[in-house]
Amino acid sequence: MRTFLEFFAGGGMARAGLGAGWRCLFANDFDFKKALTYRRNWGADGLRVDDIHRIAAEETPMGDLVWGSFPCQDLSLAGAGAGLEGARSGTFHAFWRLVEGWAVEGRAPKIVALENVVGTLTSHGGADFRTICASFARLGYRYGALTIDAALFVPQSRPRLFFVGVRDDVAIAPELTAPGPLAPFHSQGLRRAAESNPSTSADRWVWWNLPVPPRSNRVFADLIEDVPSDVAWRGEAETAALLAMMSPLNLAKVEAAKRAGRRMVGTVYKRTRVDETGRKVQRAEVRFDDVSGCLRTPAGGSSRQSILVVDGDRIRSRLVSSRETARLMGLPDDYRLPERYNEAYHLTGDGVVVPVVRHLAEHLFEPLLDESSVTTEKRAAAM
Repeated sequence: MRTFLEFFAGGGMARAGLGAGWRCLFANDFDFKKALTYRRNWGADGLRVDDIHRIAAEETPMGDLVWGSFPCQDLSLAGAGAGLEGARSGTFHAFWRLVEGWAVEGRAPKIVALENVVGTLTSHGGADFRTICASFARLGYRYGALTIDAALFVPQSRPRLFFVGVRDDVAIAPELTAPGPLAPFHSQGLRRAAESNPSTSADRWVWWNLPVPPRSNRVFADLIEDVPSDVAWRGEAETAALLAMMSPLNLAKVEAAKRAGRRMVGTVYKRTRVDETGRKVQRAEVRFDDVSGCLRTPAGGSSRQSILVVDGDRIRSRLVSSRETARLMGLPDDYRLPERYNEAYHLTGDGVVVPVVRHLAEHLFEPLLDESSVTTEKRAAAM
């Protein structure tokens, strides 16, 4: 069985995506509330609830794969945040200290996978992206990155950046790489970032070649609950107040939905915009394209996503439920969520989309490890 370590594990969504053919040897997160959910779903074996800065390489086992979804807060606003020098996203350095420690001990993982927001490509003028690339190259990894929008797998717009590094002695089958960037997993932003790499890193860069998944027939409306347990439908006055926050363009979308001749389900985010007079105003922005907006952790009311259901002249609204957020992340309905709404929303909004991890595992991680096993057997037979 293939083995892995999961850092910044949250509720174990990378573990859910890897699936039953993988065994988790070690998991870490510093958030004890998320760790409670992790235990409820996966048990406590191998779980260490602690600050990653306090973990030493020699204290951990080693698996075939090490996964790290390090915090995104300092990278989310492209070029405007603290980047990898920030208190949260800077935990990348603590994570990489472990990878360096394993390498010194002669047990560097065969595969290292990192996940974060696409703002990593441009943060600090691209310097943070180059830092990550140089880190892989310095330890002798061949590596590449992919930009994957979860909308290819679930009805949620959620583009994320994935780095995948492979230890130098692991054979890479030719079909796993491409001679150049390919849509949809190599965006223009990624291509520009890769081209700006210094030669010390670029000579180790590979363009990973993944198949495009079959088009999903599921739309956002398929995921919503008629009678959610943790949120209530708003009254008419509250829904009217939400509509009053919309610009003429967004109100036109609602009018079009009313004339559609069928029930239309959209999602709404409240955002601060500058109006025609130059004043900052809070606006409600709606989309009816069968895809929800990207889930974000609820730091305040404006960051919680709402649902707008339009059925002719009848319009209803409410917050997205915690179970709906889990479904948008690809989690099954038997996944046990925190009982408190905010904690559940925070857990899912911070997570990685399960089918995206499964796609990476099936079409990249597992073939790499299978090729590695064949190569090892051939070497052993030749001795």
